[in-house]
Amino acid sequence: MAIEAITDESVGTLALGDLEVRRLGYGAMRITGDGVWGPPADRDQALAVLRRAVELGVNLIDTADSYGPAVSEELIAEALHPYGEGLVIATKGGFTRPGPGKWEPCGRPEYLREACEGSLRRLRLERIDLYQLHVPDSDVPYEESVGALKDLQDEGKIRQIGVSNVSVEQLATARGIVDVVSVQNRFNLGDRHAADVLEVCQADRLAFIPWFPLSAGALAEPGGVAAEIAGRHDASPAQVALAWLLRTPATLPIPGTGSVGHLEENLAAARLALSDAEVAELAAAA
Repeated sequence: MAIEAITDESVGTLALGDLEVRRLGYGAMRITGDGVWGPPADRDQALAVLRRAVELGVNLIDTADSYGPAVSEELIAEALHPYGEGLVIATKGGFTRPGPGKWEPCGRPEYLREACEGSLRRLRLERIDLYQLHVPDSDVPYEESVGALKDLQDEGKIRQIGVSNVSVEQLATARGIVDVVSVQNRFNLGDRHAADVLEVCQADRLAFIPWFPLSAGALAEPGGVAAEIAGRHDASPAQVALAWLLRTPATLPIPGTGSVGHLEENLAAARLALSDAEVAELAAAA
């Protein structure tokens, strides 16, 4: 597929409270080192990916303080600050990183305050457009963690609040405390366990940000439905996976990569039109 910028018309838009973004963003986890730890092997390539994403119309960059840790946010600021009008930088707090590939939830209010203030410094912002609670911490009442984000919002450090890795019940708890504008859960062709959360987002007009969106599991293997459909369109199974997600109006996929070529391939999925019959094939094969 030819390289073209995504537009409001090609992917549609979603509201994040008083913000509006295109429905195909960029997830900045993969611009770090192995195990999402330390700097990338090719720093210049990482910076180029970020700048190319914006050149191609992406206006939501999603990151977290735990990516690196800190590395992803620092690279975003280096590549893109001062941020152009309409560019939304979203980040998350709630994980600590004891080492490569290791993730430990921490939802203590004092820690979340420290995490948010660190993100503000690294991203060179006075207020974060979208700040997301990265994960519930089983050792801390969820109400306390969400309440900490509300306090930060009341202080003007956060514009909009999202939650991540939640159940329907946890989402309801969060919404009882603060106005939640987005939910970021794992969801893709091969893993649809968060379908109930997506259903709530669709009904209540919340943005649903599926992480790990390119995975299609066995459907992408030779002979799999996603692979067969990709062949019909001269596309890749990953592009089929993204096009399938974009068929649901509430979704806002944020595929990540450390490669400019792969970034361009992902964004080209905006022009892949699946037929109703193909969507039905993918549903039947789940």
